[in-house]
Amino acid sequence: MELRKSFSIRGTLFFLYFSFLLIWLAVGLSPAPVEATKYEISSELSVPSISLTSDVTSLKLKHGELETPDTIVGSFSWAKNKTFLIGHASTVFKNLKNVKIGDEIIYDYTTFVVQEIKTLKKAEISMNELLEESEVETLVVMTCAGESLPGGDATHRLIITATKKP
Repeated sequence: MELRKSFSIRGTLFFLYFSFLLIWLAVGLSPAPVEATKYEISSELSVPSISLTSDVTSLKLKHGELETPDTIVGSFSWAKNKTFLIGHASTVFKNLKNVKIGDEIIYDYTTFVVQEIKTLKKAEISMNELLEESEVETLVVMTCAGESLPGGDATHRLIITATKKP
């Protein structure tokens, strides 16, 4: 009788231990909830040739840098006739590499035509040149390209320049 009682207590403790272990593993290994970032939407971007449509939010400089939104396009402008658009190559701009010269980009209800496409090393880019004033209304669209670096960065940038369609 003593042996049966001891076995029953051990069995119950064993069962409880493994039940709590399974619950702890299930809760501990489940992905953390992701809180969606709310952006103030200022416009919309469309690139019909790659079936891209995205909301656009206006960006502000923070400590000399622009923070790229996770899943939509960000816009920034500081000079006359020049708008700079950025987005992640892993999300909103995943097909941007398929854009060709002559393709149309529709931004803020205005149609632009792609004039130039280039890929530059990150270190070779002059943001002052990219953002400088233009004589005609111009979009500069930029995203990561090249090899991946730690922290979600990349070695190069794909830069597309488009001017307002006459």
